[in-house]
Amino acid sequence: MMTTFSAVVPISRFRQWATRAARLAIIGASLLALSACSGLRLGYNNAPQLTWWWLDGYVDFDATQAPAVRQALAEYFDWHRRTQVPEFAALLAGLQPVLAEPTTGDAACSWFARARDTLDPSVDRALVQLADVLPSLKEANFRHLEQRYAKGMQEMRAEYLQADPAERRRESTRRALDRAEQLYGSLGEAQRRVIQAGLSTSPFDPEAWLAERQRRQTDTLATLRRLAAERADRDQRLAALRALVERTQLSPDPAYRAYQRRLTQFNCELAAQIHNSTTPAQRLKAQQRLKGWEDDLRALANPG
Repeated sequence: MMTTFSAVVPISRFRQWATRAARLAIIGASLLALSACSGLRLGYNNAPQLTWWWLDGYVDFDATQAPAVRQALAEYFDWHRRTQVPEFAALLAGLQPVLAEPTTGDAACSWFARARDTLDPSVDRALVQLADVLPSLKEANFRHLEQRYAKGMQEMRAEYLQADPAERRRESTRRALDRAEQLYGSLGEAQRRVIQAGLSTSPFDPEAWLAERQRRQTDTLATLRRLAAERADRDQRLAALRALVERTQLSPDPAYRAYQRRLTQFNCELAAQIHNSTTPAQRLKAQQRLKGWEDDLRALANPG
């Protein structure tokens, strides 16, 4: 978890999880990659095509691979709309009354865990479909993915590892404010100070986070290349992909796992502090935004 506010803003966190799942699973994508957009319904209805563009940018499918991947995406989103969209809508419905009251760090972490559990079936379904597509991938695809990973890493370093410590703090504050205001609307000066004070004691270590990100990318490429080279059967491919996601969600490095636990608890506590600093009008705005997203999801699940 890299943001301080994500524990209490599941929409934003869903988007990050969905992006990670898609990157790992290559064909995985989910509704919440689009959920922070104002045009949620339009975005979701075009999700197979949008996801195709995103994935092709990472993997560069050739003409012989494209039809199967497009079909897999169509099947994925058909399944997702029928089975998962109602689950996300129910999650947002349950969170709305909670936003009206003060909260605690433990409560924020509990909602974070519920959101993660809600997303798990979407990730696993993506892996199932990747297991079917993977045999068609070639070394050219893996080289393109490797290059895209390297480019993305450069971009992340520029965004998170500014040489000037003051600039790094300003950017961290800006990101946290942006995420908070997605939910509550404009924050006042006192609320901004809550965020700034919290971030000043954050255990977030961008160097460690980016090193772990690099490890995950290296692991992903090695796993995909190995499975393709070994011509593993479908069950073996799926088991290996599920193990890859396990290593992504829970690092094999004990020191990093301990760091993740500290950061997660800190993020939950700060999220609760920010929420508790909001006014009744801001909490009402947050409820209304979640209600709007919920209504959009229910309309998507029942397009009749």
